[in-house]
Amino acid sequence: MVMSENTISANILNPLDQEKKAMRKLMRERKAALPAEEKLLKSKRIFEFIESQSWFNEASVVMCYWSLPDEVFTHDFCLKWMKSKTLLLPRMVGPDIVPVVFGGTLVKEPILGVEEPQGEEYRQIDMINVILVPGVAFDRDGNRLGRGKAFYDKFLRSTHALKVGVCFEEQLAEKIPTDHHDLPMDKVVSF
Repeated sequence: MVMSENTISANILNPLDQEKKAMRKLMRERKAALPAEEKLLKSKRIFEFIESQSWFNEASVVMCYWSLPDEVFTHDFCLKWMKSKTLLLPRMVGPDIVPVVFGGTLVKEPILGVEEPQGEEYRQIDMINVILVPGVAFDRDGNRLGRGKAFYDKFLRSTHALKVGVCFEEQLAEKIPTDHHDLPMDKVVSF
């Protein structure tokens, strides 16, 4: 079998990508080992802590996310705070995150099949005070490993909001492999 140089290089990941891929696999396994009840309890503790912080209480515009089954559970938190804060959720438009004012209505996104907020786009990005950010893994320096599409890294660069990573303690790593595209969090909250 003859392979060209281009074929070989296309099939080999660089060392950083290999590290990230291995860490994503490890974190999937760790999260899968957590019972659903434990995920809910840990999620509740995470949000109780966040709700006790002055940086959250003083914020009038907060961006969160509508959690997937393997993420810190946000549904109750979002439904609670949409009544007293401007609560934003991300909607994917091509390769971009667009913040949307959450009013309680979600629709299934046709390509990925995830629930996304239906509502008005929030254009005053500089007015967002706090962004609660999901991740596959975080380290104690605030470095974040996402799902590999860089949606959040790109969006977070456009805002001056406090960036708070949220995760289960099982998602904390000693050191996250990063490059210049990766944006660290200001804080990480885990239980």
